[in-house]
Amino acid sequence: MSTNAYCDALVLGSGPGALSISAALGNENLKVEVLSKQKPTDPWPFTYGIWGEEVDELGIEELLAHRWKNTVSYFGAGSKENNHFENTPTKHNRDYGLFDKSKLQNYWINQCNKASTTWHIGIAIDFEINNLFSIVKTSDGKVIKTRLIIDATGYNPVFLKSPYQGPIAVQTCYGIVGEFSSPPVEKDQFILMDYRNNHLSNEEKIEPPTFLYAMDMGDGKYFLEETSLGLAPPVSLDLLKARLHRRLKNKGIKVNTLEHEELGIYLPMNMPIPNLNQPILGFGGSAGMVHPASGYMVGSLLRRAPLVAKAVATAMKEKDCPPSLIAKKGWEALWPDELRKKQALYKFGLEKLMRFDDKQLRDFFIQFFQLPNKQWYGFLTNTLSLKDLIKAMWRMFQKAPWNVKWGLMRMQGREMQLLWNFLKVNN
Repeated sequence: MSTNAYCDALVLGSGPGALSISAALGNENLKVEVLSKQKPTDPWPFTYGIWGEEVDELGIEELLAHRWKNTVSYFGAGSKENNHFENTPTKHNRDYGLFDKSKLQNYWINQCNKASTTWHIGIAIDFEINNLFSIVKTSDGKVIKTRLIIDATGYNPVFLKSPYQGPIAVQTCYGIVGEFSSPPVEKDQFILMDYRNNHLSNEEKIEPPTFLYAMDMGDGKYFLEETSLGLAPPVSLDLLKARLHRRLKNKGIKVNTLEHEELGIYLPMNMPIPNLNQPILGFGGSAGMVHPASGYMVGSLLRRAPLVAKAVATAMKEKDCPPSLIAKKGWEALWPDELRKKQALYKFGLEKLMRFDDKQLRDFFIQFFQLPNKQWYGFLTNTLSLKDLIKAMWRMFQKAPWNVKWGLMRMQGREMQLLWNFLKVNN
């Protein structure tokens, strides 16, 4: 591309974060170009779940491959007073959906193409910024001029800088899709969490707790995934794989056909929010948008991309607005004070859960899902206001059994610093 012509925004990446912000910018009638190592149409390797109410509010129900009404969890017995939960499902009374990855990808690509987005295959290696525009250089010698660089390259961003805030807590998962000798879950059922561990020895139960995330995919196929909450260091994939097959063996279930195996899923849960004074903007995983309490991000991408794009487009109406100021307006829309405060609270809560033993963790979730339905849903989707989030957390603390209360009150390691991070936002 000649350096005499330039676009409004150059987006780096081709994952959900990159495509969602590219589509939103195109919808604001901005000239967008995308640079990535892969083609934007290359299949995504992972699955993406979302609560039914989220897609209903966004009007994109048609993008789901599956939708379940029978949504439950099993937490087993934590403390003695919760023995009756051993094999009793906790009913969530909410629909849960799994995206058709191809439809979701094309949903954004079609919007981009409608806005005449230009696609580049390549690797960004350097950039320069002055008061008028930014220049990105690629590994094959290409030079691309733009008013704004948006780094949406994921958890190891190319250009974005973030503060070091200690070890990253990582959620790890090992999953399989296939046919089994007998149904591993009930017909038309979705299991958000199954923490029952009677398939493990007493010695193994001392290790970090893991849970089963599972669903009936129809036509005799099931998706099963052994998962750990965010931990530092993370639970190994070998351990997760062994535990998943141990679960099946304990139930006398064999894998008849293995259609797909999800390997190497490492999801950073407490990524720091990047430095907000950078003259480039971030979006998606590179911008710390993963929800520390759930690991979800797609719902947030869908809700927040239009807001960020509008802020960027408004700033660009001033023809002499420098890239640093355009980026600033984008960061303010992406991470307003309230969202940063909520993110700090979620990270504080995650740090607590990382220290819980098996019984505390089970008792915590048993109580958490006894919160009013709207409260726990809003907590997991990051749709509660800050005031309502604090109310939900306080109610959870009040109702929790004493072993959970004690775990929440103890201050260890980074917890005081994380609490201070919450208090100092906007102060």
